[in-house]
Amino acid sequence: QVHLVESGGGLVQPGGSLTLSCAASGDTLTGYAIGWFRQAPGKEREGISCISFMTGNTFYADSVKGRFTIVSDVAKNTVYLQMNSLKPEDTAVYYCAAGARATLMGASYDDWGQGTQVTVSS
Repeated sequence: QVHLVESGGGLVQPGGSLTLSCAASGDTLTGYAIGWFRQAPGKEREGISCISFMTGNTFYADSVKGRFTIVSDVAKNTVYLQMNSLKPEDTAVYYCAAGARATLMGASYDDWGQGTQVTVSS
């Protein structure tokens, strides 16, 4: 089991950038997949990006493709989500999760962080 803590959320203007961090403890992330998910008020949770530490493969939802980048740092046992060209519709609580397989389906992940709020507003 791995313990995950997200950070880096906040208020940003449309068109701005933020980088979220997902720091892991309790186990090394090698052999895991890390997914980023978000949930806006009144909406279902959405898988937006994931990375496999074993293969390095990354995946993105169409809603963030070309704007968000997922990056892993093995030495720091941390995964980052670089978010550019942010839009008001990106406003949500963002969660990272650890699992065995890199997918955008939340059910594939076993361990979840507590979430960090991202608000995109002028």
